[in-house]
Amino acid sequence: MDHHIKLGFKHIIVFAKSLSEIDEDTLTQVTTVSVDTFADDCVERTVNTLMPHMAGAWVYVGLNAEYLFFPFSSSRSVAELLAFHTEERRGSMLTYVVDLYAGDLNADPTGVNVDDAYLDRAEYYALARLDQRTRQPLERQLNFYGGLKWRYEEFVPYERRRIDRMALFQAKQDLVMQEQFLFSDPEYNTYSCPWHNNITAAVASFRTAKALKRNPTSSKQIGDFRWFNSVRFSWTDQQFLDLGLIEPGQWF
Repeated sequence: MDHHIKLGFKHIIVFAKSLSEIDEDTLTQVTTVSVDTFADDCVERTVNTLMPHMAGAWVYVGLNAEYLFFPFSSSRSVAELLAFHTEERRGSMLTYVVDLYAGDLNADPTGVNVDDAYLDRAEYYALARLDQRTRQPLERQLNFYGGLKWRYEEFVPYERRRIDRMALFQAKQDLVMQEQFLFSDPEYNTYSCPWHNNITAAVASFRTAKALKRNPTSSKQIGDFRWFNSVRFSWTDQQFLDLGLIEPGQWF
């Protein structure tokens, strides 16, 4: 919550069962709503229920243990980012979910340590996204893969291996969020406009590491998440830019 408060979001709504461990200073800066976050399709149902009430506003949807980073986020606000993106006539922004993981699983068996976090610096790729009816590639839509979901794909269901997410979008009255953060408006699912590349952002996430270490089968077979492509996470947008995991498009 503190990370996203610092990014400059006008309103932050937190959906959770309990927030007993959160300090009061943080809670005074957010709106809390009690929901069963383990219910099926909780994210989609919650967003779609609120969608008509949020029409016209830019929305970021993030999950627990996730952190949004965008080009120049260390010096510019999310309002500046979205003002420029709106000028480019874009209604959504492609974000990549970049897996974070603890550097020492003996010290941090849950796979989470914000002070000793690592990520993969390479081995990300994209495949064409096919129209389910015609089986032909969709225009300006790709499925992206990499990180822990790629390295340990035998433990991850096929439909949950993608790391692309339209985590930032402009709400509309008739817009519907579907499964896997895709939308009913096909243009919202595109990675850029037809004439040039647009801004992309990253969602740094411990969720895959947590899931792999929580699952008894995968946990027993994973003694260390680090490999030759692991690098220490600096918690800066510049690192994502240097690794080519996000790009500023025409925003300088």
